[in-house]
Amino acid sequence: MARVVGFEISSQDPEKAVQFYSTVFGWEMGEPNWGFWPVKSTGPAEIQGGISKGPHDYPHGTRIQIEVDSIEDTITKAVDSGALIVREKMEFDKFYLAYLVDPTGVGFGLVERK
Repeated sequence: MARVVGFEISSQDPEKAVQFYSTVFGWEMGEPNWGFWPVKSTGPAEIQGGISKGPHDYPHGTRIQIEVDSIEDTITKAVDSGALIVREKMEFDKFYLAYLVDPTGVGFGLVERK
């Protein structure tokens, strides 16, 4: 079964969002990388997350990221089931990432570890 491994809060003003979540919830942020401020994970639940700014056509809000064995296979199944691709598979140092929107309009990310 695919599992939720992270979250991303997307905003057109990520610096303001970083300040808000740091102040209100005490979240500690790492240094930004690729326009993404990681939330330092603490405690028994090692879920990864962060705050980012996407392009103007990028869905904003909070998205979960779901780890899968194969992004290509999952994208095919998702599209066949009515999802739309927002960002095709992208390559990062240790993982691949893609963004989709389900048939009800909810955005989510797919993660495949290298």
